[in-house]
Amino acid sequence: MIDSHAIVDASAKIASDVEVGPWSIIGPDVEIGEGTVIGPHVVVRGPSRIGRHNRIFQFASIGEECQDKKYAGEPTRLEVGDHNIFREGVTVHRGTVQDQSLTRIGSHNLFMANTHVAHDCMVGDHVILANNAALAGHVHVGDHAILGGFTAVHQFCHIGAHVMCGAGSVVLKDIPAYVMATGNTATPHGINTEGLRRRGYSPEALRTLRQAYKVIYRQRLTLEQALEQLEQMRSNCPELQLLIDSLQASTRGIIR
Repeated sequence: MIDSHAIVDASAKIASDVEVGPWSIIGPDVEIGEGTVIGPHVVVRGPSRIGRHNRIFQFASIGEECQDKKYAGEPTRLEVGDHNIFREGVTVHRGTVQDQSLTRIGSHNLFMANTHVAHDCMVGDHVILANNAALAGHVHVGDHAILGGFTAVHQFCHIGAHVMCGAGSVVLKDIPAYVMATGNTATPHGINTEGLRRRGYSPEALRTLRQAYKVIYRQRLTLEQALEQLEQMRSNCPELQLLIDSLQASTRGIIR
């Protein structure tokens, strides 16, 4: 159901039950899956693929060219999964050829009002960005991560799965999986125990993860030394592998 005041390019591929509100613009090379609802005054530019059952609120800009000054009009794209919510004023930019020419957003994510996802970001599933949180270019965000309002993440940082980042944080280095962080600049404050408990993590797994946190942050070890100890603990706790992987994938160093 496309409002008569909407402008939809003839080449756009839109499922038959998609709703497009008045004064919204859907550009060429855009594909929108079934059940998606696009409010008024939304701009979707391509090449972009928007999956099924997403909801995009008014004044959002999805799939626009990036703000990287190196961008010279190369064909880059945006891929969005299913069941995401983009609230008012959200901005999501396509990738650049300096990376994979791709910005990717998974499924079941919530982007609250005025959040920003820059070029080449990779966002997993079940992620929440609270109001005015912003990801700079090339940021990776793992599944179930939550970034509080006005959180700012520096380019190329990795936010691990199940991370909880407090409001107003400035993230300049990688945050390992499971860790709670807050501050300017962000510092670690333990394991996200409550979030993990809600997601079904056992008491035994939580105890091991808290122990692993102490190995990383309380024993004054180098990252390499800490990883050696975590490898020895892994056999009794499969959940520990996610933390190990996030440490091994770090390119900017982890918050301390």
